[in-house]
Amino acid sequence: MNPVTTLALSVVVPLYNEEENVTLLTQKIHESLKGYNYQIIYVDDFSKDATRKVVKEMKDDKVHLIELKKNYGQSLALAAGLDYAEGEFIITMDGDLQNDPSDIPQMLEQALSGEYDVITGIRQKRKDSLVKKIPSKIANFLVRRITKLDIKDNGCALKVFTRDIAKDLNLYGEMHRFITLLAHLEGAQIKQVPVKHHARHAGVSKYGLERVFKVVADMMLLLFIRKYFQRPIHLFGIFGVLLIMLGFLINVYLLIVKFGMGEDIGTRPLLIFGMMFILGGIQLFTIGIVMELLIRTYYESQKKRPYRIKKISIGGES
Repeated sequence: MNPVTTLALSVVVPLYNEEENVTLLTQKIHESLKGYNYQIIYVDDFSKDATRKVVKEMKDDKVHLIELKKNYGQSLALAAGLDYAEGEFIITMDGDLQNDPSDIPQMLEQALSGEYDVITGIRQKRKDSLVKKIPSKIANFLVRRITKLDIKDNGCALKVFTRDIAKDLNLYGEMHRFITLLAHLEGAQIKQVPVKHHARHAGVSKYGLERVFKVVADMMLLLFIRKYFQRPIHLFGIFGVLLIMLGFLINVYLLIVKFGMGEDIGTRPLLIFGMMFILGGIQLFTIGIVMELLIRTYYESQKKRPYRIKKISIGGES
């Protein structure tokens, strides 16, 4: 029996305002996966245009449409698709036609070897503006420096996962940007392959420079959870000791100024502002981590998902 024809694949594509792209994308996926047994899972993240209508009008039996009840963001849209996917291998990609479906067969060959759990693309001659390239380069640099995971292009959405790895990924916030890192932390063996990259076919990008801050914040949270979740004192204890030492040195200095030089120290605003900034920053960071952990505990302990599905259609029929 030919393994290509019996192989079950799921192609998961989050969509948001992609009415002009989704028909051509579907055609290209069909052309690229001819001979494979597959399903295409479109997750509509509450698009404001006619994306849902266009998908339903295709009346394609291989196309499954998941409609979310509101706009949750790309990570949760992707999570909904991964949860629904039935394939032995699960492929993720963007819906703007910048990823090329013709790269999927060569990535599947690597996955079928059994040596790797994740095959991730490296975009060649990337056709993006600096507004998208700069945050991506910052994120890639930070991941390499902090985690020692040598992934050249964390932002490439075109990936192939084995089913067990994909199903164990818990995506929140903007974690889809670190999906390769999440898989690595779960013990996945990762292979990088060069893939084509195209300019956006139609529509406009939904991302800008503001995502740099989201990327940094999510990476800090991810590293904290994975490295210090069972021993937070190793992180907070070090900061605590350093702050105590700093406070002690400041007090010694002020005592010398007060009693050695006879100067008044009670009216120095710099000291007050410095302490406020330090304490405020520590409190905000700590509260953010605690709240995020509480959210994760709420969803995962009760086996709830952080998204709600309005409707699922197959081949245009509900």
